[in-house]
Amino acid sequence: MKVQELKDAFLAHYGKPAQKVYFSPGRVNLIGEHTDYNGGHVFPCALTFGTHMLVAKNNDNVLRFHSLNLPDASKEVSLADAVKPQPGNHWCNYPLGVIAQFPKIGFELKEGYDMLFWGNVPPGAGLSSSAAIEVVAAYAFSDLLGAGITRTQMAQFGQASEHEYAGVNCGIMDQFASAWGKKDHAIYLNCDTLEFEHVPVKLEGIKVVIANTHSPHKLDSGAYNDRVAQCHEALAEINKVRPLKQLADLSEQEFHEIENHITDPVAHRRARHVVTECERTKNAVEAHKRGDIQTFGKLMCQSHVSLRDDYEVTGLHLDTLAEEAWKIDGVIGSRMTGGGFGGCTVSLVKDEAIPTFIEKVGKAYEQKTGIKADFYIAEIGDGAQTVE
Repeated sequence: MKVQELKDAFLAHYGKPAQKVYFSPGRVNLIGEHTDYNGGHVFPCALTFGTHMLVAKNNDNVLRFHSLNLPDASKEVSLADAVKPQPGNHWCNYPLGVIAQFPKIGFELKEGYDMLFWGNVPPGAGLSSSAAIEVVAAYAFSDLLGAGITRTQMAQFGQASEHEYAGVNCGIMDQFASAWGKKDHAIYLNCDTLEFEHVPVKLEGIKVVIANTHSPHKLDSGAYNDRVAQCHEALAEINKVRPLKQLADLSEQEFHEIENHITDPVAHRRARHVVTECERTKNAVEAHKRGDIQTFGKLMCQSHVSLRDDYEVTGLHLDTLAEEAWKIDGVIGSRMTGGGFGGCTVSLVKDEAIPTFIEKVGKAYEQKTGIKADFYIAEIGDGAQTVE
């Protein structure tokens, strides 16, 4: 929808015009999966699609949320109740959890706000529709309250919302990419220190193609939190023989020296993925910087295999899209992206191969799963911003 259409929708719903319009993007992670909450590096980029938020003050001491995307569209929360999650896993908990962070740093809400959200990030696709909502709320309320928080704090507020209001023990990558995105750049982020570098994405004759399984992932189903717990279990066993802050601190060689101390075979596989994925991410970014896209692509494929076999977060839908992509001439690399359990793959595809890629991968996927995949040729955009 165009901005004017959104303003018209706000006026129709609330009976008054919006005072401000904000935007924050979704993201795709090129490599470095399930490393963020283990203190490792990631390499995401912001996309040009995301979430718009329109807002106006009210005199009713309530927060009103309305979505143009969701069937359970509207929710009203008193300012007094904003300090706790709303029941039933309501979508408003994502922005509400962010808003609840501001009083903690001395910015109390003294008046109510009417809000309207609309996004074109496919929900459940693993492209961070939730992070886009959280970051646009953080950016907006930083402006509305005069808080002046940094983009890193915006990401941290979004992560806190996931932990406290949505019950997902996520890392910070998604929110960080949404806040700090830069056009035609990816972000090489150390998720432990939050030090980062904007790396130019130079893909001559190659495009980033996202394939949507339409098998939505559900991070709050418990499987994601199980992986976090299994990594903690592996770390605890390693700490019996070697003090270690986080799994990402281990090199592959160091891991091989102590891995036999991880007695649970599942926790062992989870730890092996984290350590090898950290190494792959480092090598992939170095390859990208020197223009070695072929090596970058091979590391993407290796990442998917590790996520499939050691981390077990892929499944039939993601595996089919990735494995069919590997068969196509002109595909540099392909892997699942995001939390897994459904969602999307990300592929680097030569321009001339894109039509064949979409046709053949799409046909094979539909034959195997009975679901029609969607394909997006991604553009890399900027992070959170004021639109009007």
